[in-house]
Amino acid sequence: MQVLAESLSPEATYRLMSGVVVPRPIAWITSQSPAGVVNLAPFSCFTFVSNKPPLIGVNIGRKAGVRKDTGANIHASGEFVINIGDATQLQAIHLSSEEHPADVSEVEVLGLATAASALIRTPRLADVPVSMECRLERVIAFGETGAEFVVGEVLAFHIRDDLYQDGKVDTRGLNPVCRIGGPNYASLGEIVTLRAVAQTAKSVMSGNGQAG
Repeated sequence: MQVLAESLSPEATYRLMSGVVVPRPIAWITSQSPAGVVNLAPFSCFTFVSNKPPLIGVNIGRKAGVRKDTGANIHASGEFVINIGDATQLQAIHLSSEEHPADVSEVEVLGLATAASALIRTPRLADVPVSMECRLERVIAFGETGAEFVVGEVLAFHIRDDLYQDGKVDTRGLNPVCRIGGPNYASLGEIVTLRAVAQTAKSVMSGNGQAG
C-alpha cells in the first residue's frame, strides 16, 4: 500500500498520522481565560524540547480556522499548566475533549478539584500525579491549517510524594495513559529494561546522551 500525501485532506492525514505516531503521551492542560474561566483539554502531540531551561512543547490546532480555547487562553495570559493524569482518570481525560462554549469550564463540568499554582495565576488539577506550571516561551506556526507548536518554560513541578525518588519519577507508580488512533488509549504495559548504552565523553559533557 502506498499513499501519496498530496492526495489526502487534512482530516484524512490526521487519521493516518495519529495511528502511526503512537503511543503519544497526553498533556492535560489547564488554562485560564481573561474572564477567569478555567479551561481543561487533553493534547497528545506533546513532548519536551529542552532540559535547561526545561521547555515543553504541545501542538495545538484550530477548529474551523479559529484557535481552540486552550490556544486562545495561552496567547492571552502567557501561561498554562500541563497536568499528567493516570489510568484512574482516563474517563475524565477523554470527556474533557468534548467541546464547550468558551465561558464553560470543563473542570466544573467534570467536578474536578483544582489547586493554586505557586508561580502563575492559572490553577492546576489537585488530584493528578504530576503538574507542571508553564510560562509561554514561544509559539511557532506550522502548515496550512493554523496549527501552532506552543512551547512553555516549566517554572515549577508538582509531583506526588510517593513518585519522587532520588530526583526521578517512578514511572510504574505514575501509571500514565497514552493516546493512540481515534478514541483509543493505552496504558504503560510491559517495561523492558536494557543495559545502558555507553556514552562518549563529548556527549556526557554536552548533556545530550541521545544518539542523533
